[in-house]
Amino acid sequence: MTNPLFDDVIDRHGTHCAKWDSMEALYGVPASDGIAMWVADMDFRPPACVQKAVEDMAAHGVYGYYGDESDYKSAIQWWMQNRHGWTIDSDWIFTTHGLVNGTGMCLDAFTKEGDGIVLTTPVYHAFARTIKAAGRAVVECELALTDGRYEMDFDAWDAQMTGAETMFILCSPHNPGGRVWTRDELQGVANFCKRHDLILVSDEIHHDLVFSGHTHTPMAQFRDITDRLIMMTATTKTFNIAGTHSGNVIIEDPKLRARFASRMMGLGISANSFGLSMATAAYSPEGAQWVDDLVAYIDENRMLFDEAINAIAGVTSMPLEATYLAWVDFSNTGMSRKEFTDRVQKTAHIAPNHGPTFGAGGGGYLRFNLATPRSVVKEACDRLTDAFSDLQ
Repeated sequence: MTNPLFDDVIDRHGTHCAKWDSMEALYGVPASDGIAMWVADMDFRPPACVQKAVEDMAAHGVYGYYGDESDYKSAIQWWMQNRHGWTIDSDWIFTTHGLVNGTGMCLDAFTKEGDGIVLTTPVYHAFARTIKAAGRAVVECELALTDGRYEMDFDAWDAQMTGAETMFILCSPHNPGGRVWTRDELQGVANFCKRHDLILVSDEIHHDLVFSGHTHTPMAQFRDITDRLIMMTATTKTFNIAGTHSGNVIIEDPKLRARFASRMMGLGISANSFGLSMATAAYSPEGAQWVDDLVAYIDENRMLFDEAINAIAGVTSMPLEATYLAWVDFSNTGMSRKEFTDRVQKTAHIAPNHGPTFGAGGGGYLRFNLATPRSVVKEACDRLTDAFSDLQ
């Protein structure tokens, strides 16, 4: 399926774009012909309603403090109810400077230095970085790899707990493996957190990017863990507006909410007016149609990429159920990590994320961003096929 919204190749070089302008310095992939497939933002413009919100602000020309968040919060409520079957109260919503900041705020509000923070690895690399910077200890509970997909291993994780752990950070849907956790798996997470008395932070930033045949279940639907649950969502991943650094921490329990509100107040955190305006516009029927078109487009990119990658001997792309991030296993090529990474970066001139940054279990992998025009995905597939042609 072609789509003019997503087929247009937009030159992002020289725009202070981390994904493209930092590629050569970080990965040695030349800017002249390299393909940036690392940072998890998209090479697409957001829906027209979001662009109009920015243009209206610019036309007004006065950029003062944002007041009256009722429309913004109503848009969030509408989206969560209509897209996810989740009813929330406006008083539960806190706006942070993105969800990495939201993670840091949760660590600050609900844990203390030295506490163990449980991650199910391999998982989004910023979690561990933030935990370590906050003086907490990362507890890596490795996901089981069963028939080429990740599964929870609660028996093994139970055996790892020492009593020093106070928080579990869940990535749902999972990044980088692309799993949409089932209701049974999520109930297992809830039970695990109750058994070990853990605060549960559920980062659901990819919840809108789910492929046909799979259904995301908000952790908040499990009513037996409301007293220990922190939900995190954002428009930024869904609508490609990550530069607004705007995210939501949504807390139903009044005691937890009061603790979080106190830390927000103590640190003087308030929202960016551009982020609020763009999010309000995005969470709308027009935004919903754009997301449906986006997911269908990325799904075709996924199928194209997987067909090419899985045809390379010893290389396997994990089947994606959600996200636009392909998790590719090179461990059966017989190559060292340096050798297969060099082939991708130095021969194919593609910059991916390195698997070890995602924690235990990531050593043989690279992560590729497929949220880019199809012509770019096709070019990347051709380059990777050529770079590993001797394995055919």
